[in-house]
Amino acid sequence: MYLILAVIILAVLYVVFIYNGLVRARQVAEEAWSGIDVQLKRRADLIPNLIETVKGYAAHERQTLEEVVELRNKAQAVPPGDVAARGQVEGLLSQALGRVIALAEAYPDLKANANFLELQRSLEGIEDEIQMSRRYYNGAARDLNVKVESFPNNLLAGSFGFTKRAFFEIANEADRAVPSVKF
Repeated sequence: MYLILAVIILAVLYVVFIYNGLVRARQVAEEAWSGIDVQLKRRADLIPNLIETVKGYAAHERQTLEEVVELRNKAQAVPPGDVAARGQVEGLLSQALGRVIALAEAYPDLKANANFLELQRSLEGIEDEIQMSRRYYNGAARDLNVKVESFPNNLLAGSFGFTKRAFFEIANEADRAVPSVKF
């Protein structure tokens, strides 16, 4: 009798232990995604200032500038939690921003503009923060995915509604290339 009761108590405690581990991993992944989202928002907020500064010097580069604005709006419209779609749009936005920064090469006055230089430094800092946030999120997603897929967690994860997380990555190989910007 006591043995059966002890086995039941141990089984319940084990289920609670697995459940709490899954909850902890999910919360870390959500917090990590929040970090990426904050950095992407900072970059999105910086883009209008960058566009306005460049627009005054490079009026005939309208197509490049409009593309950045369009991609920024698309990125902002991606539903929360759609990591794959957000990664794809943000990759395209990064490339387009690289082309805007590269415009400074053709416009020496723009290249020397203090406001543009400050915006460029801010954008570089934000890009570094996005990269760090992406690595942190992907690590948290990996940890959650391992817990969800590994035995015996996988027996309980599905019944408690835990699912794998998508990694925040650039799907297109061309998007992985860092734009070459020389001043």
